[in-house]
Amino acid sequence: MRRAALIVLDGVGIGPAPDTDQYGDTGSDTLGNVSRAAGGLALPHLEALGLGCCAPLAGIRAVEQPAAAWGIAQPISAGKDSTTGHWELCGLVVEKPFPTYPNGFPQSFLDEFSVRTGRSVLGNRAASGTAIIDELGAEHMRTGAWILYTSADSVCQIAAHESVVPLHELYQACRVARELLSGTDGVARVIARPYIGSPGAWQRTAHRKDLSLPPPGPTLLDHLADVYVPRIGIGKVDDLFAGRAITSIHMARNAEAYQGIISALRNMSRGLLLANVVEFDQTWGHRNDLAGYVAGLRELDVAIPHLLAPVREDDLVIFTADHGNDPTTPSTDHSREVVPVLVYGPRIRRRPLGVRSTFADIGQTVAEFLGAAPLPAGRSFLTEIWDG
Repeated sequence: MRRAALIVLDGVGIGPAPDTDQYGDTGSDTLGNVSRAAGGLALPHLEALGLGCCAPLAGIRAVEQPAAAWGIAQPISAGKDSTTGHWELCGLVVEKPFPTYPNGFPQSFLDEFSVRTGRSVLGNRAASGTAIIDELGAEHMRTGAWILYTSADSVCQIAAHESVVPLHELYQACRVARELLSGTDGVARVIARPYIGSPGAWQRTAHRKDLSLPPPGPTLLDHLADVYVPRIGIGKVDDLFAGRAITSIHMARNAEAYQGIISALRNMSRGLLLANVVEFDQTWGHRNDLAGYVAGLRELDVAIPHLLAPVREDDLVIFTADHGNDPTTPSTDHSREVVPVLVYGPRIRRRPLGVRSTFADIGQTVAEFLGAAPLPAGRSFLTEIWDG
């Protein structure tokens, strides 16, 4: 009857990884830079858990007796995408990077995509999603052509106004793109980006949909399914695993995700709760919105006591992240960073976990805790922290 909650704070990195410069992310340090740029953060509940023990952060003390076990984890998968980050957290390491298209997608793909969807394409370059909609939104309204763009990450994003293209048609177009972008052209994710509004006041809606490649090997979710351990998802986690071995309730706002986590912990009898808290990445990191990011951290801190209130005697709760997304740097893309690891529960030994050599240590720990077979990668730290 054990329960585990793996809460992924999307984009909340805590410092450079050993190979950060190889990804063009020199200078990225999401929580470190945010805390310094804000003149110090006041996050008393995260501080009490031990966040300041994970790395030096302006305004957050390294308390002598944290309420959680603490440490950081390094990425070893090739890439810095949400897909690779979540897969690695669940024990699957990606050794070959997904392809990226900084100069746009090949004409052969565009031609076939247009034929099969009945619409032409605007954009086809690396761009900020909000910026390219500002630039091409009016032309899209006039012509009905798709706004198609990418980023430094392995993604193909397709934007359309909901009054011009019905959601079902946008989603079908993304399925077409997902089919075409396979094999050597297999981007990690195809993302539907619907929006509403008028020129100068466009607004992306909560109807985003991510279509990931299926994991090429078994993950924590598969291993739990093999032994009939329930899996509950909050946020886009089902999309990131191509719907394999998990279903999820999507939440567009962090506050909604927190309520979903609280409700799940109140009601689930056993199994894994896997949650993605999206706005640190989607809303603030990608838009270099420092003020929004700081406000989001404060919102998280206020939520911590409520998130932990339903925790039971034998529960294991892990707060971590999948990559960085530093709003203080010129880049609007993900950043290659280490991530915080805070492990809470009434029976957890409150001790340092050190620097874990891979995110997969987290998934391996959850697998052991819930009685699943060992994962392809990672070293469990359960015996280091579990009192019992």
